[in-house]
Amino acid sequence: MKPRTAVDTEQPEELLFFRRWIANPLKVGALLPSSPALARVVARNVEMGPDDVVIEVGAGTGSITKGLLASGAIPPERLFVIEIDTDMCTYLRKQLPHVQVIHGDAGRLADIVPSRWHGKVSTVVSGIPMITLPFDAQQRLIRSWFSIMKPGGKMLQYTYSLVSPIPEDKLDLRGRRCGMAFLNVPPASVFAYRKAAEPA
Repeated sequence: MKPRTAVDTEQPEELLFFRRWIANPLKVGALLPSSPALARVVARNVEMGPDDVVIEVGAGTGSITKGLLASGAIPPERLFVIEIDTDMCTYLRKQLPHVQVIHGDAGRLADIVPSRWHGKVSTVVSGIPMITLPFDAQQRLIRSWFSIMKPGGKMLQYTYSLVSPIPEDKLDLRGRRCGMAFLNVPPASVFAYRKAAEPA
């Protein structure tokens, strides 16, 4: 018999997601995993050069991760997934054995992502519910992400808000909504952000 603290990696994705939502709704942010429709919108907006890596933060059960891989544009070994929840992390490692899954704080990317990739991150994909976070928490996360991006790198944020979930001006960013997934439950928007000082 499995110990009660062990995560069952064979349980349905929706059940695991719901259990983690019950445990911490502000961190998980939604009742259901993201849909394939949303994953496709995110994947279309990822930038990936031959020497680049992509980082996904707040991956949950990996719905978006699977969509990124299905796009064929990102080799699994060039995709880093950062997840702070222990159960989710165990599940991701079981489901996506070829992806670089890191258990850790997304606000400490410079410490937890191997240094050889610093300056080679083209895109950070965020599933963290930024709209629920106070400004100082948003600022800590975003500074961490841009600190290891290559020049011109961008952040993709998917959200259930119709407006930008972060105050762009205060964070010295410029952003735009680059897509919507109407078939997601609930419908979701994807916003792309870059440093305001960098060219479009």
